[in-house]
Amino acid sequence: MNALTEKLRLRLDEDQLTNCMRCGFCLPACPTFAETGLEAESPRGRIALMKAVTDGIMEPDQAFEDQMNHCLGCRACEPACPAGVQYGQLIEQARDAIEDHKEHKTWVKVTRKAAFKTVFPHQERMKWVGRGLQFYQKSGLRTVAHASGAMKLFPKHMRDMEKVLPDASGRGVVEQIGERHAAKGEKIATVALFRGCIMDVLFTQTNIHTVDLLTAAGFEVVIPREQNCCGALHAHSGEAEGARDLARRNIKTFKAASVDYIVSNAGGCGAILTEYDHLLHEDPQWRDDAVWFADRVIDISDLLIRAGRSLDFSQNEAQGEAEPVRITYQDSCHLRNVMRSADAPRKLMRQVQGAEFIEMKNADRCCGSAGIYNITQPVMAGQILDHKMEHVEATGASYLLTSNPGCLLQMKHGIEEQGMSGQMKAVHIVDFLHERMKK
Repeated sequence: MNALTEKLRLRLDEDQLTNCMRCGFCLPACPTFAETGLEAESPRGRIALMKAVTDGIMEPDQAFEDQMNHCLGCRACEPACPAGVQYGQLIEQARDAIEDHKEHKTWVKVTRKAAFKTVFPHQERMKWVGRGLQFYQKSGLRTVAHASGAMKLFPKHMRDMEKVLPDASGRGVVEQIGERHAAKGEKIATVALFRGCIMDVLFTQTNIHTVDLLTAAGFEVVIPREQNCCGALHAHSGEAEGARDLARRNIKTFKAASVDYIVSNAGGCGAILTEYDHLLHEDPQWRDDAVWFADRVIDISDLLIRAGRSLDFSQNEAQGEAEPVRITYQDSCHLRNVMRSADAPRKLMRQVQGAEFIEMKNADRCCGSAGIYNITQPVMAGQILDHKMEHVEATGASYLLTSNPGCLLQMKHGIEEQGMSGQMKAVHIVDFLHERMKK
């Protein structure tokens, strides 16, 4: 028997494989199927391929591996599925088996080890990455790299993403504002902020603004210093054991903080955090604590709407802005499809005085970012983004808001690519709300 076949039989959840009724409700929800029209590019098709391998009907060849990796992992198929198939778990199990079996080239091994074992699991090392980026951006090296043509050594999609990177920081939210912040007025609850790894070096101000919104809404905020990467990139890239190690460390840290909620401001992070119970369901030592953790994870928009005091978003009106600004919203796939939060961000945006919210066509369709998908699968990601930007432009909005750092960078790239920088700005919803919150 093929070694990969055996690994897939051991890893794939047989119940989930057989739950798929082949009804096809997932097809119109799937971005890769929408782009190609190929059955194999759909959730139903990929599940059929997995089932064929575990049943011994086919060998898992390179085409099979490519198809598993071609999935965005956006999980739009899950809300559309009448049988409730947990497709996201299946695709991660398949990738984990493939990664465990695959022999990479040396440079790929070195890169993966550096990313998944050396850098992302260690917050202090992420800060050194932030310091390095900050030096590159501020010292003049960036200007030299562009002027000299050195950037042409990199693939176009990487050059494009470099252009839209925000200013990095080597000092995260804790280093800048501290670990504990009192609620303004009567305290409603104590919450812990999940600061993230990329969020804390590239979007530090967004984390600071998150704290400001939460305290203004009546929450005491703690930011546990010992927390680490959520493990989402590990889980999506076939590094399941690495994701489980990170989950255990986060659970231990947040459990010690004794909080009512664990707040995320990044859809991709929030989704994996809510699934720590599944990630560790076979670990008897951590199973109960993982359930405790997952039950407390909530996106900031949901928490503000469900439990926070109403905030006054009229700052720009107080400054005398004459015309209302048009705003639109691109859903974070994992926030919408896994955390099932789509209404809360929209309710908050509609509370902003002097802003007109325009619903974008197919706002729930993936933008092509999908973690590092836009780097590993640039052609498909580019096609998806091109179609997304047609709908973005049709809104006529001045601000394009989203709730996830990957989506935000992808939207910035799309705006730049389409020559719309002078008329539209991509902003994290937290930053937009904070700017308009009456201080």
